[in-house]
Amino acid sequence: MNLLALQDKDQIELHFRKNTDLNLYQLGDLDDFFWKFTDWQAAEEDGEIKQIILIYKGTDLPVMIALCDKNENIMRELLINLEPRLPEKFYSHLSKGLAEVLRGNYNFEKHGTYLKMSLQKNDLVLFAENPAVRRLEVTDIEQIKKFYEESYPDNWFDKRMLESGKYFGYFINDKLAGIAGIHVYSGKYKVAVLGNITTDPVHRGRSICTNLTSALCADLFETVDNIGLNVHSENTAAIKSYGMVGFKITGEYEEYMFKKKF
Repeated sequence: MNLLALQDKDQIELHFRKNTDLNLYQLGDLDDFFWKFTDWQAAEEDGEIKQIILIYKGTDLPVMIALCDKNENIMRELLINLEPRLPEKFYSHLSKGLAEVLRGNYNFEKHGTYLKMSLQKNDLVLFAENPAVRRLEVTDIEQIKKFYEESYPDNWFDKRMLESGKYFGYFINDKLAGIAGIHVYSGKYKVAVLGNITTDPVHRGRSICTNLTSALCADLFETVDNIGLNVHSENTAAIKSYGMVGFKITGEYEEYMFKKKF
């Protein structure tokens, strides 16, 4: 097995298109908006790319994504070879069982098992147009930050994502009661991953997130072909809500925080 640092977007895309639903994050990160923050490491055998690991450095805490639906032993070997180059502390999305590969030199804490859910355009359930729903702008940032601080304090939100124009808010008496947005979006690669979706606890149970998610997906399908999201496997309310919009479960993975031993 050869360890390669990849820079060819076409080569990377070809590999991840073998399972688009599993790899929406990686495909979206090929977009110029994210590309400069990415590091792609690959395992090659007999001239063919077998596995790729992405390390995303566009946030304060680097994120490593190592997902596979086959050739698991090659992914393990790639992780072993890549370990000396990994950050001292990073977050990760891993296929089941891969965290153990790094046990020797890293302490790690599991943050849960997550489901990947995907939506096809023909499956989208549209809700009646609602005047309470509107697109959010960069100028809304202070209200958005306050909303997340009060309603979703553990949420990870990159205000740069507002530049995509793919955030929608639900307003009650001119105050934000819910938000649905994206973690990744690329019109060029025609993929999107939803994120930062939540409702003010005071207004939960009123289908606000369901309405927002439907409106956001309708907007996204004007420029993308594949939409996905990640949801904690124990968040039954959210899974039900996304199912009402048309999302289906397409995969499973685990999230971990890693910190190097000294």
